[in-house]
Amino acid sequence: MGKKKKIRVDFRKNRTSKPRQKDLTDRVVSRDEVLDEDLTREERIGGRGELTRRRTVIGQETDDKSGVATPLPVILEPRHPDSRLGRVIAVQGLICQVEDAEGQAYRCVIRRLLKRLATDQRNVVVVGDQVHFHPLPGSDGEGVIETILPRRGALARTSKGKHHVLVANVDQAIIVSSAAMPRLKPHLIDRMIVAAEKSRIEPVICINKIDLVDPADLEPLVGLYSQLGYRVLLVSAITGFGLPALIRTLKDKVSVLSGQSGVGKSSLLNAIDPSLRIPVAPVSEDTEKGRHTTTTARLYRFHFGGYVADTPGIRQFQLWDLTPDEVVNYFRDLRPYVNGCRFPNCLHLEEADCAVKDAVADGLIDERRYESYCHLVLDEEVEEEEE
Repeated sequence: MGKKKKIRVDFRKNRTSKPRQKDLTDRVVSRDEVLDEDLTREERIGGRGELTRRRTVIGQETDDKSGVATPLPVILEPRHPDSRLGRVIAVQGLICQVEDAEGQAYRCVIRRLLKRLATDQRNVVVVGDQVHFHPLPGSDGEGVIETILPRRGALARTSKGKHHVLVANVDQAIIVSSAAMPRLKPHLIDRMIVAAEKSRIEPVICINKIDLVDPADLEPLVGLYSQLGYRVLLVSAITGFGLPALIRTLKDKVSVLSGQSGVGKSSLLNAIDPSLRIPVAPVSEDTEKGRHTTTTARLYRFHFGGYVADTPGIRQFQLWDLTPDEVVNYFRDLRPYVNGCRFPNCLHLEEADCAVKDAVADGLIDERRYESYCHLVLDEEVEEEEE
């Protein structure tokens, strides 16, 4: 983190031309007629025009080489001497719930200057953010978030062209899937593994509802991921099988549970810590799709130590800021063969003399894993992940 100084930053556009005339329905203009008064006679380029506005603020620059993720281009200085450090545990519309070091919760709004800074992120503040906030004097647990500190371990995806950070500052991602109801989706697991490793988060695969299948049917998949060095947990929120191992994995760490709707993320959390009392709902027997009982991410504190973020169920997971030539770096089983390709810029799709494709043909690389790689390179959603 750099020293405090004056920094020129971009601000969001807050003044644009009206999309249409209010009295358009009162005017009759033929298809080929253009009124002279409707023609644009000039284009303004200034602080109040279409271009992003710029302004000088007091803050600190971050070191891009440090590898931390910064939600905003600058770390603003807190305005009040009694500002304190807190952790965002929930974001509900314009209100953020912030917990201080003593565990006291505050309902906070975001400083207007923070909301106006230009960013490619969907939300300025996300669950798990470390912030400086100012408690409002005379209020009953209310405050204002003044500064967002640099992030680490931010699990993110692309949503409507924006950088959608699901949760920040986590140590590990518990990728929850279900053995049945809904069916197991290995391609979605692969995507989330890539997202976790790209953010330097340790991925842990957790397969729930094993009471609905013969565990022997899962051995090929479990063996594949285990050979690649990923930890795989087989659990059942109903019978309690595997829950002690899950508790040991979560203890004293900040984790995020992520996976499609209906796999039992909230049920698992209730099973290992009944005091959480997270709402749950059954999976539809007709569609085998879960209901969105968890609508926003929320951070919970375990009674045995540590935090966990329960996230809304997802059916598609499109990665953010991942170029085709970078994808292979996050596939442990493909990486050893990359240097054997004839062309240094080989994408391992249709190129000749590709060592990766040869390894797939020889059975050295799992064919399904290679399919996951191809879908990511081509930026395609596989059919089984569609809603």
